[in-house]
Amino acid sequence: MTIRVEIRGQPELEKLVALLDSHDVVQLVLDGKVVAEARRIETPVRKDRVPGALAHLGPMDDPDVFFHPDPEFGELAESHDEDTFYRPPPSVK
Repeated sequence: MTIRVEIRGQPELEKLVALLDSHDVVQLVLDGKVVAEARRIETPVRKDRVPGALAHLGPMDDPDVFFHPDPEFGELAESHDEDTFYRPPPSVK
């Protein structure tokens, strides 16, 4: 579970954040035992999207391909599939 605490206006916590600026890890110790560890996190660098980056693959055959129904789901939803699945096979005489 994660709990977020606003540190603005709390000088002790602001000092802890200042320590994190110059160190990778700050350990919180109580009676000689490490009870918590604060680590500095790096904001991930997000690459910018480049329009036309996949243009070398050529134009899409059907630009509306994602708006058509999926044929595999249609086959799975047909009722005759369920009939052959649940009914026992006809007996052979």
